[in-house]
Formats: sequence, structure tokens, C-alpha cells
Amino acid sequence: MKDGYAVAVVGATGAVGEKMISVLAQRQFPVKVLRLFASERSAGKTVSFLDEKITVENLKTSSLEGINIALFSAGASVSRAFAARFTQAGAVVIDNSSAFRMDEETPLVVPEVNPNAARFHHGIIANPNCSTIQLVVAINLIHRRVGIKRLIVTALQSVSGTGREALVELLDQSKAILAGEKSEHTVYPHQIAFNLLPHIGSFLETGYTEEEMKLVNETRKILGDETIRVCATCVRVPVPVSHSEAVTIETRDALSPNEARDILMESPGVILVDEPTAATYPLPVYAAGKDEVFVGRVRRDISAPSSINMWVVSDNLRKGAALNAIQIAELLIKNNWL
Repeated sequence: MKDGYAVAVVGATGAVGEKMISVLAQRQFPVKVLRLFASERSAGKTVSFLDEKITVENLKTSSLEGINIALFSAGASVSRAFAARFTQAGAVVIDNSSAFRMDEETPLVVPEVNPNAARFHHGIIANPNCSTIQLVVAINLIHRRVGIKRLIVTALQSVSGTGREALVELLDQSKAILAGEKSEHTVYPHQIAFNLLPHIGSFLETGYTEEEMKLVNETRKILGDETIRVCATCVRVPVPVSHSEAVTIETRDALSPNEARDILMESPGVILVDEPTAATYPLPVYAAGKDEVFVGRVRRDISAPSSINMWVVSDNLRKGAALNAIQIAELLIKNNWL
């Protein structure tokens, strides 16, 4: 490996951890040493990175010395238990879980939206929720130009957001149903194949779910505006990869659909795909494997003249998780903020 930084991936054998490893290679991240951590169950496995085979280490028993950047994707309980151990050993932790996102001392960063927030970290930077990331990339420049008063978001989230076991369950159920056999479910409370589940995360006393409140609270924090009113509905859909969002934006200043399209074409990380008469609009299958956030179906809300509707699609494993974390790491290196 070439000169660079000692990088750790925590949760290396999970769906997002594997994606982090592949994105590090694809972006030619300056890795000097790559260390991979997982639970005792996965320790000892080998993972390919560039021309090397790297053995996965037991997170609970391995030394953490010498690591510069630690990319976490092993769940909130693991992050709470181990992030401080990495920072005490000298690493900056970029955490993909919900553990630190709403902590006042922890920056919540999307590099296209609020890069300067990363400068003020105290050893930990939070990676937002996947559905939040694609939303704020799409709406950030609109908010900066004309202001956003209210957002209504319906997020149609793919099963890969739950992990590899959910992908297997979707495939197994689909095969069983098509074969006329009974399907089994263990990951979700109901069958997901050929079905929709309006239930992601635990239900709260308000009737909203934890996932829906992540969209509300994280959006406000990243955009730096607590006055934005946000209403979210999150639905699990039988799609392997890529989340889709139907978004209604009520703006403070007048904004026409054409003006919105112009702003979107200027927005970093956004690709406008908006030729509905030619049946050209963002699709989950098209966004899968790509880095950008795709936006289309831009139109005026006929029920509220001060509002614009749009359709937002992005790969939840890449931009919604692994890529965003690595972009944060690149930001730290570029600005000498490690």
C-alpha cells in the first residue's frame, strides 16, 4: 500500500462496511494501512482490498493504537461502547450510526451541504441517516437561495437499509411466493416481498417512528435552521438498493419549477433527471451503484402555490452511508482537520 493514513473499518463484514472498503479502493483513498474490525463471530475472516487479503480483527480484544481514521458502521450500541476508545487512541471516528447525531458537541456532516461543521469535531463526526443525506443534498441550495418553511417527505426505503439479512429475506420470500409456496418472515414484522411496510424503527407516543423523527431532527441540524417544519412518513419497500423520496417544499420566497430546476443543476452532488414526457425520471435501479443524488418530477404543488414537488432518489449504501463517510474523511485530510 502507498503512503497515507491508517484507516479502520468497524463493522467491516456488514453491508455498509463492505461498501466502505470498496469505496476506499474506488476513490483511491490514501490508505497506508487498512484494519478491519468486527464481532468475535466474524473475526478471522479475510477480506480483499486492492491486492491484499486482510484478516478481520476482533473489536473487543484488538489493540487500537496507530489508527488515524476509524469508519464505524456497526450500530449505535457498538459506537457508544467503542468510539471513545478509538478517539483516546488517537483516531478520528466517523460514525454511521444514530449514536451521536443529535449530540450538540458532535458535528453532523454532509460535505456538499455543511462541510465547515467537520472542522469543529472533538474526535467524533456523525454520518447522517441515509434518507436525510439525499434529502439535504437535494434541497440545500434551494434553502440557501429562497428559504424553506416546510417540508413534507415520504421516504420509500429499500431493504438494504436494514442489512444483508433483509436482502436475503426479500429474495427468499419472492422465490417462495412466485413458486406458490408459503413465505416466512423473521427480519420484518410482516412479509416484505410484493408488499409495503409503513413502519421503520420503533413507534413513538406521537404515532411517528424513530426513522421519521431522524428525518425531522437531522435535516434541521444539518441545514442549521430549527424553524423548518418537517413532516415525514417512512415506508419500507421491496427494492434491494436505493431510497426514493417524494418531497414537497414550501418556500419563503416565490420559486417557479424552472427556477427550482436551475438551482438543482447548480447543486453539488445533484443530477437533474427531469423529462417526464419521455418517461425520464430518477429510478432506484438507475441510482444503484452511483454516487450522486438524482432529482426529477419537479413541478408546482397545485394545492399550494408557494410549494414545489420533486422526486429524489439515491443509493442508500453509497451516498447514504459509505461514500458520505469517506467524503468526510477526505474533507478532514484536505483541510488538515484530523
